[in-house]
Amino acid sequence: MPSPGPYRAIFAAPGTKGFAAAGFPGRLMISMESIGVVTMISELTGRYGLAGAVAATLAISSAVLGPQVSRLVDRHGQRRVLRPAALVALTALAGLLLSAHLRWPDWTLFAFAAAAGCVPSLGAMVRARWAALYRDVPRKLHAAYAFESVVDEVCFIVGPILSVGLSTAWFPEAGPLLAGCFLAIGVVALTAQRATEPVPHPREHHTGGAALRSAGLLVLVTTFAAVGALFGAIDVVTVAFAEEQGHKAAASVVLAIYAAGSCLAGAVFGLLRLTGSAPRRWLLGVCAIAVSMIPLQLVGNLSFLAVALFVAGLAVAPTMVTTMALVEQHVPRARLTEGMTWVSTGLSVGVALGSSTAGWVVDASGARAGYAVPAVAGAFAAAVAFLGYRRLRSAPQREGSGADGRKNRKDHEGQPERRVA
Repeated sequence: MPSPGPYRAIFAAPGTKGFAAAGFPGRLMISMESIGVVTMISELTGRYGLAGAVAATLAISSAVLGPQVSRLVDRHGQRRVLRPAALVALTALAGLLLSAHLRWPDWTLFAFAAAAGCVPSLGAMVRARWAALYRDVPRKLHAAYAFESVVDEVCFIVGPILSVGLSTAWFPEAGPLLAGCFLAIGVVALTAQRATEPVPHPREHHTGGAALRSAGLLVLVTTFAAVGALFGAIDVVTVAFAEEQGHKAAASVVLAIYAAGSCLAGAVFGLLRLTGSAPRRWLLGVCAIAVSMIPLQLVGNLSFLAVALFVAGLAVAPTMVTTMALVEQHVPRARLTEGMTWVSTGLSVGVALGSSTAGWVVDASGARAGYAVPAVAGAFAAAVAFLGYRRLRSAPQREGSGADGRKNRKDHEGQPERRVA
C-alpha cells in the first residue's frame, strides 16, 4: 500500500498549510454560485427558463472575464489584482440578489450576472503557488496537484448541497449570499499571505501573445470543454431521472457519490510514484471518462446509477491532475495562472452547453434518453484527445516554460528567484 508520505512532504514548506486552507472557501463559492442563483430565481419567480438563462449568462461571463483576471494576476501579482476583482464580483452579486428580491425588471438580472463573472479562480491561484514552490520537484508537484483535485471534489460535494439546502430551507437568497461571503473570506485570507505569492511577471516578460496560443493548451481546453459538457449533462439528467423515479431529493446524494469516486481516486493517485509519459496517461484518462458513460445508457434505477457514477468518477480527478501538470509544461511560466484558468473556463463553457442540451433532450424524450448527451460529449472529448495527442507528446522547450524549468533545474538549484520590481 502506498504511504501518505507525499502529502506530508508537500506541507513541510512554510506557508503551505495557510494558502491551501485559504483556497478552500473561495472554491466553495464557485460550486455554490450557479446552482444557488438557479434555486433563488426559481424559488422567487417559479420561472426555470429565466433561472437557467441567468445562470448561463453567469457562466459565459466567467468564461470571458476569468482568464483576463488571471492574466492580470500573472503580470501584477495576486494581491494587487484579486482584491479589486473580488470587490467587483461581490458588488455585482449583491446587485443580482437585490434585483431578484425586489423583483426589478428581468434585464437587471442579466446585467448583474454579466458583471458577476469577474470571479477570481482561487483554485488556479493556489495551484500557481504550489507550482512556484515545487516546479523543480515533480514528485511533490504531482502530490500537490492531486491534493488540490481532492479539494475541488470536496467543494463540489459540499457546495451544491449547502447552497440548495439554505435557499430552500431558509430564504431564497441564502445560498448565493453565503457563496459571496466565502469568496470574500478566501480572497482576503489568500492575499494576506505574501511569502508564498508567485513572483509577478511584468508585460515585457509576456512574449508570444496569450497563453491560449499554445497548441498544447488549446488541445487541453477543447477536450475539457467536452468533458465539461459531460459533467453538466450528468447533473441535469440525474436530477430528471431521480424525479422520474419519485425520489428527486436523492439526486444530490447520487451526484455526491459521483464526486466521492473522483475524490477517492485523486487521493490515491497522489500517493503513486508514476512512470511513463504524462500525455499518454492523460489520453488514457480521457478515454476512461468517455468509456465510463456507456453503462449509464443501461441505467434502470437509482442504485445502479449510483454505482455506475461512482465508477465513472474514478477517472476524473487523476485526469485533472495530469491536465494541470501538462499545463505547467506547455505554458510559459509568466502565463501559468492564465493557462490553468483557461482549462477551468473550458470546463465552465462545456457545463453550460451540456446542461442546456441535456435539458432539451430530457424535455423531448425523457431522462433515460438524456444520458446519450454525456456519452456523445465523452466520445467527442476522446476524439479531440486522440487528434491532439501528438501536440502534447513533447513540451515546448522555450524560455520560462515549466518544461524548460525542469530541464535546467540543476543550473538553478539553490538559487532564489528574484522578485521583479
